[in-house]
Amino acid sequence: MAAKEHSFDISAKLDLQEMKNAVVQAQKEIETRYDFKGIAKEIDFNQGAKTLVLNSSSDNKVEAMYDILISKMNKRGISINSLEELKKEDSSGGNRKFTYSIVDSIKADEAKKIQLEIKNLKLKVKAVNQGDEIRVTGKNIDDLQTIMKHLKSLDFKSPLVFDNFK
Repeated sequence: MAAKEHSFDISAKLDLQEMKNAVVQAQKEIETRYDFKGIAKEIDFNQGAKTLVLNSSSDNKVEAMYDILISKMNKRGISINSLEELKKEDSSGGNRKFTYSIVDSIKADEAKKIQLEIKNLKLKVKAVNQGDEIRVTGKNIDDLQTIMKHLKSLDFKSPLVFDNFK
């Protein structure tokens, strides 16, 4: 009888409901903070377009809003790599607007780097790119756990998620 194959998937899926919750919590905190009293402050999360826009009176205020949002994302287990800065610009009323893209997939070049990292570990496993995710299979569960630990220690642009561990 052949040994059982084990596997897991590597993806960059983002729980959009958790992201929405983090945005709502950040908005509540910003609303109650003394340093934001009487000034423009807005977080616009567009789920369909996968964008997040922070708008306030100055770069410092927008950066403070970003820090609050990041802390709320961390508490909900959302990687800070889920946000990629697109642009910083002036907006109406002399305000500043920072736009972020929401990253929820692994780009092809990064998928290749992940597969190369797995190959370089020289373990008896197979990593197959399946479009939005990479399926890693092998007979030894310890090898799969070693791969997860190794990939978590590296700094990828995509927020890596490991799921369907069998």
